[in-house]
Amino acid sequence: MTDSQELSGRVALVTGAGRNIGRAIALALAAGGASVAVNVRGNAAEADVVVKEITAKDGKAKAFIADIADAAAVEKMVAGAVAHFGRVDCLINNAALRREKPLDEMTYAEWREVMSVTLDGVFHCVKACLPQLKASGAGAIVNIGGLSAYTGSKRRAHVVTAKAGLIGFTRALAHDLADSRITANLVSPGLIGTPRSGPEPQHHLVHSTLTGERGAPEEIAHAVRFLCGPGARYITGQQIHVNGGAFMG
Repeated sequence: MTDSQELSGRVALVTGAGRNIGRAIALALAAGGASVAVNVRGNAAEADVVVKEITAKDGKAKAFIADIADAAAVEKMVAGAVAHFGRVDCLINNAALRREKPLDEMTYAEWREVMSVTLDGVFHCVKACLPQLKASGAGAIVNIGGLSAYTGSKRRAHVVTAKAGLIGFTRALAHDLADSRITANLVSPGLIGTPRSGPEPQHHLVHSTLTGERGAPEEIAHAVRFLCGPGARYITGQQIHVNGGAFMG
């Protein structure tokens, strides 16, 4: 692990942690001393790799397979994390669907599929973790947003709407949970260089950074780690843009 162990003794649940930004967040939190519940929707092999990366550096991690669109599956996952680690102090809502389709071709089922994971899934995770976050005394929720929620994008009406909804939900959580000493913030990644199975997202092609470079998943992870730590207890209800100047909020 690293010299700094500011998250020692704390437990973090990271959804969609099998690859890319989610994996980087899980590794960063573990480097800070946190035990990590590594969630994936169905790819157990990916989760196991992340767990092995953490434990190889003397960290603590366990894989949990759950579709966060399924409230019962989320309840079971959180119960399993508590049974294994004893608590949950940090919830990082990273899992999302990033589909592309023109609005006139989009079905309601396709619309709901994105909403059920990107927005409803966050609700399920917050509700399931809430008793543990309240008991923590220093709970932290970090939602992972997206550039297109601020700029809009072609062929992404469902994704833009869901990510924009996370902005409002984060603000609402900050108000509702402040008395329980739980912070709620949103980290919005910009143009991040990650492996993709399909073509480059359309909105990536019409934006550029001031630095002239794509960001790395680790740069998002650093922001999340900070927001989970003791140095960020006076930060809540905020949107942190990590995008090389592609958008200035």
